[in-house]
Amino acid sequence: MKLIRFGARGLEKPGILTADGRRKDCSAHFSDWHHDFFQSGGLATLRALVKNGPELPDVPEDARWGAPVARPGKLIGIGLNYSDHAAESAMPIPAEPIIFLKGTNTVCGPYDPIIIPRQSEKTDWEVELAVVIGRDTKYLNSPEQAKDAIAGFCISHDVSERHFQLERGGQWTKGKSADNFNPLGPWLATPDEIQDVQNLRLRLEVNGVSKQMGNTSKMIFPVSFLVHYLSQFMTLEAGDVITTGTPPGVGLGQKPPQYLKAGDIVTLTIDGLGSQRSACESATRKGVNP
Repeated sequence: MKLIRFGARGLEKPGILTADGRRKDCSAHFSDWHHDFFQSGGLATLRALVKNGPELPDVPEDARWGAPVARPGKLIGIGLNYSDHAAESAMPIPAEPIIFLKGTNTVCGPYDPIIIPRQSEKTDWEVELAVVIGRDTKYLNSPEQAKDAIAGFCISHDVSERHFQLERGGQWTKGKSADNFNPLGPWLATPDEIQDVQNLRLRLEVNGVSKQMGNTSKMIFPVSFLVHYLSQFMTLEAGDVITTGTPPGVGLGQKPPQYLKAGDIVTLTIDGLGSQRSACESATRKGVNP
């Protein structure tokens, strides 16, 4: 299945995307795609509804696409998880996953704008595969067991302000947590939709020019390992999002470095997970929060 959400920001409703590309409204049957839905076995209930239930109404064509899951309890980032990205960053391959937390208020829809913060000098792009947790879990016994804890996958744009992240002291959080710094979606694909999560092409373009091309086969720590590993340190709750690292081609790695500015258009694509497109806007624009 492919789960979507639609409607005005903060008022999104749950839905699905059919095989022929139609958005269907599930709000008469479910309140949202959130912790309680995943934790209570909601995916199985939804699957039965789609198979045997009544015809679901269409979503209006002009309805905004929201992030495919409700605001997560945690948004966990993995740094330097592609061997070729570590090389372009002139950093050693980590012996264990590099973990950071990103503000959950960064999550927005796949076509919402990227808001470049005030005082930003180096707002950068990062296409990533996101993993959504399907049930509360901790102390998993193995990476194989971790597969049963995954609700699905979607595109994540881990927008990063490099000056804040790398040159202002402290940890990475301040460079990762500005408003709209994590467009998510357009849909959440359940694991049965993805033949091999460790063989997906990722692509990112800025103004139609290719910047990032990679494949999840280059991950240093694969998806199941990451879920198992994280469960040893924290309880992963249903609906939490793990964004699993980016391939080479980020702005910081360009020669000379290149960064986003107001008016730029960023497009991201991952096999089986669709595409997202965001216009960059300055936080000083009237009506846009800093």
